Amino acid sequence: MAIAWIPDAARQSPLWADLQTQLSAGESLLAAAPLDLASDQRFAAGLLACSAHRLFAWDAAAARWQHWPLAGLTLRTQDAGGLAQLELMGPQHRLASFPHTLAVQTELLRLVEAVETLQAGRRLEDVEEDESEQFDHELLTPPSTWVLLRLGRFAKPYQGQLLLGFLLMMGATGATLVPPYLTMPLMDKVLIPFQNGQAIDTMLVGLLLAGLFGAALVSWLLGWAKTYILALVSERIAADLRTATFEHLLGLSLEYFGNKRTGDLMARIGSETDRISVFLSLHALDFITDVLMLAMTAIILFSIHPGLALATLVPLPFIAWLIHLVRDRLRTGFEKIDRVWGEVTSVLADTIPGIRVVKAFAQERREARRFKEANAANLAVNDKLNKTWSLFGPTVGLLTEFGLLVVWAVGIWLISRGAVTVGTLTAFLAYIGRFYGRLDSMSRIVSVTQKAAAGAKRIFDILDHVSNVPDPVQPERFEKASGAIQLSGVNFRYGSRAVIKRLDLDIRPGEMVGLVGHSGSGKSTLVNLICRFYDVSEGSIKVDGVDLRRIAVSDYRRHIGLVLQEPFLFFGTIAENIAYGKPGATREEIVAAARAAHAHEFILRLPHGYDSLVGERGQGLSGGERQRISIARALLIDPAILILDEATSAVDTETEKEIQKALDNLVKGRTTIAIAHRLSTLRKADRLVVMDRGEIVELGPHDELIARQGHYWRLWEAQARRVDESEDASSQGGLMVVAPNPHQHQQVAV
Repeated sequence: MAIAWIPDAARQSPLWADLQTQLSAGESLLAAAPLDLASDQRFAAGLLACSAHRLFAWDAAAARWQHWPLAGLTLRTQDAGGLAQLELMGPQHRLASFPHTLAVQTELLRLVEAVETLQAGRRLEDVEEDESEQFDHELLTPPSTWVLLRLGRFAKPYQGQLLLGFLLMMGATGATLVPPYLTMPLMDKVLIPFQNGQAIDTMLVGLLLAGLFGAALVSWLLGWAKTYILALVSERIAADLRTATFEHLLGLSLEYFGNKRTGDLMARIGSETDRISVFLSLHALDFITDVLMLAMTAIILFSIHPGLALATLVPLPFIAWLIHLVRDRLRTGFEKIDRVWGEVTSVLADTIPGIRVVKAFAQERREARRFKEANAANLAVNDKLNKTWSLFGPTVGLLTEFGLLVVWAVGIWLISRGAVTVGTLTAFLAYIGRFYGRLDSMSRIVSVTQKAAAGAKRIFDILDHVSNVPDPVQPERFEKASGAIQLSGVNFRYGSRAVIKRLDLDIRPGEMVGLVGHSGSGKSTLVNLICRFYDVSEGSIKVDGVDLRRIAVSDYRRHIGLVLQEPFLFFGTIAENIAYGKPGATREEIVAAARAAHAHEFILRLPHGYDSLVGERGQGLSGGERQRISIARALLIDPAILILDEATSAVDTETEKEIQKALDNLVKGRTTIAIAHRLSTLRKADRLVVMDRGEIVELGPHDELIARQGHYWRLWEAQARRVDESEDASSQGGLMVVAPNPHQHQQVAV
């Protein structure tokens, strides 16, 4: 069993080394997964692993390892909210349970699959991984040099320029081969006869020198032209590749971005395309020139003397074998370097936008340590690869020197027998210098080719990814929406975890519906499905009687306004941010939207009014100001369906009142779906949808649900009790701390 399903998080666990001591002779671990909770649901490091015949688990309470034979074991998972539990069942009773957060559930699900595979007597490497489990197939697919041929579709629009560049290249290469050929008559008909007492033929010397000068001039002119043309083409190919990758990335579903890090994606679109551009404009050009030079030189050498030409080719089989030997190591090594560099940029992408949080919690040293560790990993991978590469170049140089020695020996022997002249050997050695020089250059291009192949593979991994929210082949027209929403038998799963179950709901046009429930009950997921950020696993969602999957995504989302708990503003002016959903909006429309959102007054107080620059992510504005700009942005597009996701939860009471006035203007005449933890903000809703564990448990107006004294009543009472307790604590100058028992509390003086 060659493949082990062991994630880095398990190998880096402090328990990993200790687990190795529990293995018998010849026993090895085949799968592992980290745990992050103890049996009492406190955060604690744990580890679960299996070999071919045993399952191992760390018992934190007893500080020891437990193990069970795989035969007869059953592993099953349960989850609720943000917590989950893995139960280990024996033939007759439960043997153990392992609570954990959803952060490690993917690795644990993979461990469960590995155990089931081993119990069935199959090899892990023969198991097809289900993409719905969200495993990263990109890491399992080695890069191939042939992936560079896929760049051909980006080169197709420039085939005319490429053909011209190729012809210029052939001309330039041919011109560089003229001077060595002219050295033969220069040696045999001018210099050697002069040494033997004959007069120099000045006419012949002039013609030969003119030929040498002309060849050099033509080679320079054609070389400049082909380099310039092909450099322009390669830059355009790289730019088209960059644009196509970014456009495709924007078309992918949120699920794809949930599994990727921002820094890694930035590195792919930025540095990888730059690397490909350099490869195409410089190294690929040099490689083609080298191939042409070798082919033309070989033809000339065989035409001059076949025996000497064969002696020249002695090192070629050894160099070819050496290239084949190191090629795979270089290719996989460079792809690993790219991934590790993606980790370095990911640390930067995490830390720089979150610098306020870093400084607020005094975690500068921690982030510096994270960067240092990622940088050290990058250095280690590069060092490992350089061990191979540093030996490769000098070895090729040694082989070419050996080949030159063979040519000298054979040439001297042939001259001694009168088979060739000194001029012929001189020309031969000049050609050999070019031949071996190009051979050495070709061997060195192995490195940059593998780097480009690794980069191209990472880019095509994006381009090959198909969105989980595809546009229909023949979309239905959806120009105007009334806002009627019908959910029928909706089920949705994140991987193997069921989040929405058997949900049915009809929302009338212009109705305001509030979604309430505990964290993890499925409210945000339901909103994501209605926005079609994800597609349902089963059932259907219809708007105005049309299934969302039959409408073009862009056409549908033009009718949706979204106001989030944390509004995102782009770097630009206030006016540009308000008009983000309608770039062609007039200044009058922008101002009208800002007035309706109660943002006009504070905007006018800014130094440049609507032309004031907003810092990245809205730096320089308060939370309430950012939220009102977000509301103005939603108002401007005049959506038929409005989504409010905790729109007032992150602001103070006074700001909440201002935002609530803006929201009152926003919801008029629109189908509104609002999520709020402050239940008092939903009292104006026509109906409340109470959710629990992905299901609707209650549905109706506020007063009706209170009268039922069910789920909603309990949520209302619990929230009211917390408010009362908070007010009591404030009036007594203390801080309320709620104990685990909800009927007890204690005062702590502050």
